[in-house]
Amino acid sequence: MKIPFHVDLKDKVAVVTGGGGVLCGVMAQALAQCGAAVAVADLKLEAAQRVADTITAEGGRAMAVACNVLDKASLEAANVAVEERLGPVSILINGAGGNHPKGTTSMEYLNPDDLLNEHRDVTTFYDLDPKGIEFVFNLNVLGTLLPTQVFTRKMALTRSGVILNVSSMNAFRPLTKIPAYSGAKAAVSNLTQWLAVHMAKAGIRVNALAPGFFLTDQNRALLTNPDGSRTPRSEKILAHSPMGRLGEPGDLLGALLWLVSDHAAGFVTGVVVPIDGGFSAYSGV
Repeated sequence: MKIPFHVDLKDKVAVVTGGGGVLCGVMAQALAQCGAAVAVADLKLEAAQRVADTITAEGGRAMAVACNVLDKASLEAANVAVEERLGPVSILINGAGGNHPKGTTSMEYLNPDDLLNEHRDVTTFYDLDPKGIEFVFNLNVLGTLLPTQVFTRKMALTRSGVILNVSSMNAFRPLTKIPAYSGAKAAVSNLTQWLAVHMAKAGIRVNALAPGFFLTDQNRALLTNPDGSRTPRSEKILAHSPMGRLGEPGDLLGALLWLVSDHAAGFVTGVVVPIDGGFSAYSGV
């Protein structure tokens, strides 16, 4: 994998939660190419191991670690394992997150007639499952807060470190049908700003990436048909994306490397950077 530029991350130890996924896996590889020792953390150990193996095959230093970002004991065990093998964490990428069907409506707009049909096969706003919404908020917000509590304590004690959260374009422009995910990612952006202020005197910088539409395992069925063609929703997205394409994993790496580098971004904290081909800036006309 080719990175857009090189920053010096020698002697840095990075943890990437959700590191077994498409986007965070590429981020983990980029950090390793810049000299960081990388702990690829994921709920699925086998997915994390694949990314770690790719890094080591390319001459980097990495380990896979299983952890649940909603289980503090699991995170603490992972932190112990990382410190024993790689050393204290100095960079945290909070990449774990996602949506849930129970926090999603079937239609973009409410049709009041649907409320009169007891046997309808659509999910309206009034049918949203509180447990599904709770899951989405927990995964994205607590799934950012808890790893930050666990993996950054040593950063605070040494008065140096970097936290990079993963928000979403949804935090700028909430999408139809997914109120829980949009609200949760807006909370991640707000938490990023709060943490940036709170951690400033401890020498920890906190920023976030806000990816737009990237094809991943989580949204593949939403954006593409089984034959690989675009879905109507995908066509609508592209029509509202001034650059006219979906993002590619490598499109995240320039902002990633800039923000984790103390030399390049030493005075940058509390920003949420949209990487969305102009989607969040486009009014539709």
